[in-house]
Amino acid sequence: MIRTLTEDECQYAINNGDFAESLLKGKAAILILTQSWCPQWIAVKAYLKEAEKQAAERLGTAINIYTVEYDIAEWHRLAHEDFMTFKEDTFNNREIPYMRYYKDGVFSSDSNYLSLDGFLNRLQ
Repeated sequence: MIRTLTEDECQYAINNGDFAESLLKGKAAILILTQSWCPQWIAVKAYLKEAEKQAAERLGTAINIYTVEYDIAEWHRLAHEDFMTFKEDTFNNREIPYMRYYKDGVFSSDSNYLSLDGFLNRLQ
């Protein structure tokens, strides 16, 4: 499953220091926090459906990929100011796209841009 994070989900992360357990459960969950104009995000976005397919084959289960382009989110004011500050300060990462990987609901690693192979390797 690939879907966009909601305002409530992002506000929860700001208030609690990480995303809700309900998003992170399952064999693998990946959260991608980015801005729409980033060339590396455009490259990642282009391979997400293939990544979802290959990850399901390798892991034997579906993965959950959540994204937010916080510069153009419907809730832009929160997204661009509070959310960007949260991402940069809490996760200590000022680069985009910023990707957080969770295995069985537990944070396992993070990265910025990765090729499809690099992305898939983080899930194993």
